[in-house]
Amino acid sequence: MPRYLSLHTLACLTRQGAAQLTERIFSSRSVKARRVQLNMMEGKMLVEFEASDRDTVRAWLEAEGFHYEWLMRIEFESESGTLVTVS
Repeated sequence: MPRYLSLHTLACLTRQGAAQLTERIFSSRSVKARRVQLNMMEGKMLVEFEASDRDTVRAWLEAEGFHYEWLMRIEFESESGTLVTVS
């Protein structure tokens, strides 16, 4: 299944609020959250999703009221120095 990354700017979020937001993201049925990464000091959040297509992720983000700076399909990645295609 295709994977996507989204970047979000968060304002005045507490750790408890971040935990609730993460639970909300992982409870989705139309997209599958794989990973959520947060930096509370900078107010940034990266979310990795699995979804059938970009429009599905975009529609879910908009329906849930998540504003995002960008949304990117992951085509290649490397964990060991070797670039591999992501299916």
